[in-house]
Amino acid sequence: MTRERLYLFDTTLRDGQQTQGVQFSTPEKHQIAQALDTLGIDYIEGGWPGANPTDSAFFEDAPKTRATFTAFGMTKRAGISAENDDVLAAVLNAGTKAVCLVGKTHDFHVEKALGISLVENTANISQTFAHLAAQGREAIFDAEHFFDGYKSNPDYAVEAIQAAYDAGARWIALCDTNGGTLPHEIHEITKAVIASGIPGDRLGIHTHNDTENAVAGSLAAIDAGARQIQGTLNGLGERCGNANLTALIPILLLKEPYASRFETGVSKEALAGLTRTSRMLDDILNRVPQKQAAFVGASAFAHKAGLHASAILKDPTTYEHVDPATVGNTRIIPMSNQAGQSNLRKRLAEMGLDVAPKDPALARILDRIKAREAEGYSYDTAQASFELLARDELGLLPEFFEVKRYRVTIERRKNKRDQMVSLSEAVVVVKVDGEKMLSVSESMDEAGTDRGPVNALAKALAKDLGRYQTYVEDIRLVDFKVRITQGGTEAVTRVIIDSEDGQGRRWSTVGVSANIVDASFSALLDAIRWKLVQDGVT
Repeated sequence: MTRERLYLFDTTLRDGQQTQGVQFSTPEKHQIAQALDTLGIDYIEGGWPGANPTDSAFFEDAPKTRATFTAFGMTKRAGISAENDDVLAAVLNAGTKAVCLVGKTHDFHVEKALGISLVENTANISQTFAHLAAQGREAIFDAEHFFDGYKSNPDYAVEAIQAAYDAGARWIALCDTNGGTLPHEIHEITKAVIASGIPGDRLGIHTHNDTENAVAGSLAAIDAGARQIQGTLNGLGERCGNANLTALIPILLLKEPYASRFETGVSKEALAGLTRTSRMLDDILNRVPQKQAAFVGASAFAHKAGLHASAILKDPTTYEHVDPATVGNTRIIPMSNQAGQSNLRKRLAEMGLDVAPKDPALARILDRIKAREAEGYSYDTAQASFELLARDELGLLPEFFEVKRYRVTIERRKNKRDQMVSLSEAVVVVKVDGEKMLSVSESMDEAGTDRGPVNALAKALAKDLGRYQTYVEDIRLVDFKVRITQGGTEAVTRVIIDSEDGQGRRWSTVGVSANIVDASFSALLDAIRWKLVQDGVT
């Protein structure tokens, strides 16, 4: 059976940049565009040429993509011809094959925001798209506030998009700009638009997530007949975001009836890179990936409950709706106070530790986990610390070295420029092979900036560990997270440290104490011990 084609339109570089706190540089835009192209997106909207220096520079050095590179702008302004509108000219001068222009379709916005008549607005739309068609551009009309406009004045909303269609627009993208239209309404209105005379294979859908329905609304439009889907990576976008392509794409490729009925430009092989692409974007934005994100989140295939993990061992489909590998993700069986022995044995096996089902060490490990989590520890993400705990109970953890004492001082003083600066200094005494070693380090970096007491501790601890020194020299701290697990005078601090070594291995360790420095030191110790274990040191 021949499958119908769905076209994916990504607006991360334009709509996604409207996210609060997000501002892409030109090199970052290039990196994202190449990743989208590799994924198999059909249209990549690069931004608004002439609207800001970054977008203008990006279009001046536009990436070479298989996808149709698209410039964004708006329909011509009232009182100016399309040929003489300098704002429209800047968009067209970008030279892209496709041009997406936004225009008003809600009578309220036309009369109040633009301050013109409905007749004049319709004429502006018609003349704009006739001008684009005459230049041989693939024209896309973003019908702003279309669903609200349809509910307010259906005759005018349809008149406005019909004007663009009749003038030569290739696509009419119906926009739920405020994000308040529910999926059943989107389905009904899209069907009505098709019935009015605009074919479904000329319709697109552009939803916002203000009611957590952007993905559902997009699917409803597809069900009704729309064949272009607009969205962003990781659901970036203004307010609550846009339709999330990292959820929509796997639904379209893996879920019925979409998988059998439609095809997209994304292959099964490219789909396996979806998680990597999602996390690349978060790396660019310098933010922690959302763990609970569908398909690509770190917790999307994490099975914490003992009963769930037991069933997963027998058949993964008991608690997984798709194979994690299809989207480039992995299954996680985290350790927690919810864990059962089957869960525990599974996790130990992944570490290369085969333990018999009735080994008494299993019960001891579970008891220690439950007792420590009652104190504030968490092993859901700190898998390296869990491995050390398990190895200790199994008698498989060498006593590499002993920390005899440590001290941290923080001094605040004026420098030679009469500026107040801080300086942290740490002293660590360890015993290796019966010999005590004292190391001192301060936290000042090459630029003369204080990196804090934890940095000083980490440098001092790894400064001289005798025969183990060569194994720890490539350890680098890449993330540091602090959480207060109790309030008031009995507050307990939990510290999670992410470390990385020269081989690219990355691991997480946890420390808990009423003192944040002490909790950090515990996590640092675990990080070094785990590295020595992985390197086979005895």
